[in-house]
Amino acid sequence: MGNGTSIGRVRGLGSAHSGSGNWLQERFTGIASLVVSSYLLVSLLLLPSLNYQTVRDWIAHPLPATAMALFVIVNFAHARSGLLVVIEDYVHEHGSKFAVVTLLNLVAFAGAAFGLLSIIRLALGGA
Repeated sequence: MGNGTSIGRVRGLGSAHSGSGNWLQERFTGIASLVVSSYLLVSLLLLPSLNYQTVRDWIAHPLPATAMALFVIVNFAHARSGLLVVIEDYVHEHGSKFAVVTLLNLVAFAGAAFGLLSIIRLALGGA
């Protein structure tokens, strides 16, 4: 019937014909999270104290504010990507899957937006 050998049918993208993009996204966001988190941790530990005023003055500078914004974006993207895989694996009914994925996207977007707005307010001195 033209299907070829068993190994010929298996090569390529697998039975789902997709998934490598999600796998790479999880790896890249994980590495980015590790790099940004390491910078923020070292940078915070080098501050003279960790009281509110010191951290607020620190985040008012462009580099820490940008790093904190990247931290929020990367971690919400990484969490969304990981939870999406869990939902796709364990929620089988199409209507329920659509509802849960939609809720996940809304929560991830809202959380990232709230984090970014909080960082902007702190960086611009509005808080």
